[in-house]
Amino acid sequence: MPQKLPVLVTGGAGYIGSHAVLALTDAGWPVTVIDNLTTGFRFAVPDGVPLYEGDIADTDLLARIFADQGIAAVMHFAGSIIVPESVENPLKYYSNNTAKSRALIEAAVTAGVPHFIFSSTAATYGVPEVSPVHEDSPKAPINPYGMSKLMTEIMLGDVAKAHPINFCALRYFNVAGADPLARTGQSTAGATHLIKVAVEAALGKRAKVDVFGTDFDTPDGTGVRDYIHVSDLVNAHVLALEALIEQPQRSLTMNCGYGQGYSVLEVLDAVDRVTNQKINRVLGPRRAGDPDSLISDNARIKATLPWVPKYANLDTIVQHALAWERRLDEIRGG
Repeated sequence: MPQKLPVLVTGGAGYIGSHAVLALTDAGWPVTVIDNLTTGFRFAVPDGVPLYEGDIADTDLLARIFADQGIAAVMHFAGSIIVPESVENPLKYYSNNTAKSRALIEAAVTAGVPHFIFSSTAATYGVPEVSPVHEDSPKAPINPYGMSKLMTEIMLGDVAKAHPINFCALRYFNVAGADPLARTGQSTAGATHLIKVAVEAALGKRAKVDVFGTDFDTPDGTGVRDYIHVSDLVNAHVLALEALIEQPQRSLTMNCGYGQGYSVLEVLDAVDRVTNQKINRVLGPRRAGDPDSLISDNARIKATLPWVPKYANLDTIVQHALAWERRLDEIRGG
């Protein structure tokens, strides 16, 4: 077992970042968070974890954090994630996801931080010709979100060749669910994730769930996606960090998914099952650029890391998302 080094989690007050903070602290790693709180929540950071409210492009602040906390690894989750918004406002995405990542990477190199874990995305593949998608499949993003993440991957690859730093880029598929103990979850108002939208509808927070496209080349005509529980996802990050520490000359790029897909209608059926009620579904036309199926080939991560998913069950993912949605009402006094 490698030494548990101090870790800086960027975006640690956000959805996935806050789960990473829990996974690290539960396992005994010293953790510090930086988050500008534009989409993150102070309540998502556990008591006792230092939280620096600021921007990852603030190099003076980063230098101070690296020095004060003795940071030896970065887990980078900060960024913008809404695909349609990236098409409407590409410069925001190239600023938040690419330019600011460059500033963060430079600050890490300057401070001599040896390890870097990057939150990447299956959007780097664009519309793949073959599903399941392998890491070596063509990278052809069809939106600025995917391209902004791919550009950061490329930067990390180049930097790791030139400086004493190694990295792991984890390409996420559809992240869903919440901490099984309901300590944190997806808290953003107006979120676009299907399971989040569906549990909000089940609790009466939305009047309907829009189904975008019923003419896909899939068994029921709706898009098929690989939904991964957020706690399994962040567990992969902790294992990846251990792998970077154990082999400092090696960098990694890996898909993070279960290798199994569910259609939109199958997800909504699961929410109906878990809640014992029927969600109002409104069928509509497909969105531009949505592939029929997007499923991960996860052979590489399973061969590289001792990663054994605990929550690879659609109903379990829905149950945890639902429990968090109810807990969110309590936190907000709803």
